[in-house]
Amino acid sequence: MNKVIIILGPTCAGKTGLSLILADKLKTEIISADSMLVYRHMDIGTAKPSNDELNSAPHHLINVLDPDEKFSVGLFKEKATEIIESLHASGKVPLVVGGTGLYIRSITQGLFEGPGADESLRTELKKEEETSGPGHLYNKLMKIDPEAAGRIKPNDLRRIIRALEVSAKADRGISDCQSVSTIPSQYEFIKVGLLRDRKELYRMIDERVDAMMEKGLLEETRRLLEMNPNNTALQALGYKEMVLYINGEVDLEEAVRLTKKRTRNYAKRQFTWFRKEPDIHWVDITGIMNHDEIFEKTLNSVDILKEFIYSNKY
Repeated sequence: MNKVIIILGPTCAGKTGLSLILADKLKTEIISADSMLVYRHMDIGTAKPSNDELNSAPHHLINVLDPDEKFSVGLFKEKATEIIESLHASGKVPLVVGGTGLYIRSITQGLFEGPGADESLRTELKKEEETSGPGHLYNKLMKIDPEAAGRIKPNDLRRIIRALEVSAKADRGISDCQSVSTIPSQYEFIKVGLLRDRKELYRMIDERVDAMMEKGLLEETRRLLEMNPNNTALQALGYKEMVLYINGEVDLEEAVRLTKKRTRNYAKRQFTWFRKEPDIHWVDITGIMNHDEIFEKTLNSVDILKEFIYSNKY
């Protein structure tokens, strides 16, 4: 079975540096699994690899869309699978790198292809929630599909509405639909997760945000707004907070504080998500900042990866 290496973990953990060394050792190419790196002109706020880093190894699914274009997990799966197949055909092992958990799950466990969006039904459900009060739709979902409700937070109205929408269109619960429709990809995955002590990771996140501000995140956000970006792009961490400042809703100090806080919260959610994923070889790189040392620690901690690299004449 053809292999795919996946490097995953929370933002700021050190994935980029490790992936560049692995790509060089394996003479392969990198597929980005990051929902925001697909956009051009969003470099500073997404911590996009530098031009030198991008040129050091072939990268895919980075800088492929303008900020006003839409992207989805379905499109990611489609394009990533095409690239994986192409790399396998050329004798290379694909290297998937990123922190967007749903993107990674789409290629490792498959993707539920549910019915299309029904805007009139969604509008009706939103009005029902407004009329009956907060929690009404969640209680409704609990009765219809308690398994799905157990995976959704009671205040996540978007996902609750989607679950009810699928149930109404498919005439059965979304959890039942997912169990039938989700088919995993036919690859052997070597999944490596990087983790750090939480205090260290949060400190690194705060330092990265400060560095982003020095590099011109505010100015980049102003330029982005001139491009009429879609809502997805505008919801990206950093840009969303800078827009609050630009609109006069908060001062700059508060915008920076919010960026740090929300990025730390995002890292926590990433870690929680990945902890639920099976067969991840976790490598604790707390205290290690040098990319070569991270590579050596990873190699010594993940026997299957070490054996694979040596079998490829590393």
